[in-house]
Amino acid sequence: MTKSEEMNSDQQMQHSSTELPPSPAETLDEISLLLSQLLASSLSIKSFTSRWQVLRSKLSTIKCLISEVSDSPHWSENALLPMLLPNLLSTLLRVKTLCLHCSDPAFVPGKLLMQSDLDMAAGWLSNLINQLDVLCRSGVLRKSTAIVLSHPSSTSIREDLVLFVRDLFTRLQIGGVEFKMKALESLVQLLTDDEKSATVVAQEGNIGCLINLMDSNADHPIREQAVIAVSMLVSDCDLACKCVFEEGGLGPLLRMLDSESLAVKERAAMAVECITSARENAWAISAYGGVPALIDLCKSMSVSAQIHGVGAIRNVSVNEDVRIALAQEGVIPVLLQLLISGKASAQNKAANCLAIMASSGEYYCDLLLNENALQILLRFLLHESSNSDTSGYVLQAIYSLSTFDDLTSKHLGSSSNFIIKLADLIKHGNLMTQYTSASLLANLEISDRDKREISGCMYGLVKLMDSSKPDGMQEIAANALVSLLTAKSNRERFVRDEKSLMKLSQMLDPENDLVSKKFPVAVVSAIMAGWWSKGRRKMLVAAGVNAHLQRLSEMEIVGAKKALQRLSGSRLKKIFTRFQSCLPGYEGVNGGGV
Repeated sequence: MTKSEEMNSDQQMQHSSTELPPSPAETLDEISLLLSQLLASSLSIKSFTSRWQVLRSKLSTIKCLISEVSDSPHWSENALLPMLLPNLLSTLLRVKTLCLHCSDPAFVPGKLLMQSDLDMAAGWLSNLINQLDVLCRSGVLRKSTAIVLSHPSSTSIREDLVLFVRDLFTRLQIGGVEFKMKALESLVQLLTDDEKSATVVAQEGNIGCLINLMDSNADHPIREQAVIAVSMLVSDCDLACKCVFEEGGLGPLLRMLDSESLAVKERAAMAVECITSARENAWAISAYGGVPALIDLCKSMSVSAQIHGVGAIRNVSVNEDVRIALAQEGVIPVLLQLLISGKASAQNKAANCLAIMASSGEYYCDLLLNENALQILLRFLLHESSNSDTSGYVLQAIYSLSTFDDLTSKHLGSSSNFIIKLADLIKHGNLMTQYTSASLLANLEISDRDKREISGCMYGLVKLMDSSKPDGMQEIAANALVSLLTAKSNRERFVRDEKSLMKLSQMLDPENDLVSKKFPVAVVSAIMAGWWSKGRRKMLVAAGVNAHLQRLSEMEIVGAKKALQRLSGSRLKKIFTRFQSCLPGYEGVNGGGV
């Protein structure tokens, strides 16, 4: 080579190195031309005809999509096309090489190798078709980039929000790492700024794409952002929660619980708790092998992870199969430890789960008692300052244990501190706590001394008898009150309490149809049990009890006739009293009568 030729060669290389890459418009024109050539030349290929038929079909689809792109008014503004078009051109050039080889009679490739190359080409084209289709269907090519990329506010119209969401998911599906990361950050920002946007994301976005990004093979920052986005979606929107579950998102989220990143672990735990809040999703925890992961989460040093972990366990414990798996994996001591030392929210959820376990049968009650659960529950109820809901769950667990184990029932009945606590909860607890407390008072064997000690809760029980909800409250309250009235001094105290007496009379009134009459009638019978004074009888009569009983007796209300006879005094008793008064030395009983 002469010196002149070397200089020309150097100039050409220098020129090619400084030459700008073709514009998207030029690349698009080259792609369109190449597609037309390939579709025409591939028709004459005689070898591997079935495979080339598949390739021609895909090339034809790409040609249609490219036409749609070029017809879109703002396609040149889209940031994804400068990446997508060169990839498409490069793939088409490879297909062109294959076309030339298969058209050349002199070219003799290995048959299996060529089949493999053609199959790979079909896969490349399918991937490109999917990317182009996503881009075209998103609608972003028909809008100016300035409009599409404007971050919507809470006051934006729905059309703008839909377009923004579609653009984000287009970038997530076909963009590179940088595009995906920026799209995820924008999605998280959108969900942070406007919770209502979660519904639009669920309706217009590709939830399956987000779930794929949580896969362990994904880039770590992308995976972390995807978990954050999913956790925000499921916590903001029931529809999104349903979509994530149906797209198989629970499995990747459970795997994320083992992440070394605390932020990922906590976000995944939040999402799992939200998804399992739907009872119909509970079974999937066992199907994905997630029970051990949830139990380990409750042992985490992260308070947030603990709270969401025990919340998810609480949610899924309603399913019998999952409940058995939880028990077999040792969840009960973990729950008891959270009740002892967890934060208030974790304590509440742990207590709820323990109540569910205890109410599920003898097997679970035995497990609880073997773990010293009764003492832990009693200690919490009597000594811990907790919210009423948590106390209610603890009390429900104690009640269930008492119904399945006689020794537990006897122990509770003999605990004065516990009985006094029940009386306090009847006076100051919420409705469900009052219900459970009354149930325990009605069923436990309590000493007369303790009954006298808690006589101050009798008016509370009378008020509960007047409550229509929950179902069974009237009967439970009446039974508890009747139990307390077996102590003589409590009967005396009851009739001296004007509020209790008037409330009882109102419930006996036949015009009051809110209360089943057999319950207040049973209370009247309990008041009149044993020896009692004319003074008490006068108080009941003065309160209108006698008149109400007469009407109830005529209505044949169970127990009303007997109570009326007891209150009025039978004719035989009157004759006997008069006969006694005629006997020498008879002075009667102080206060008179029997």
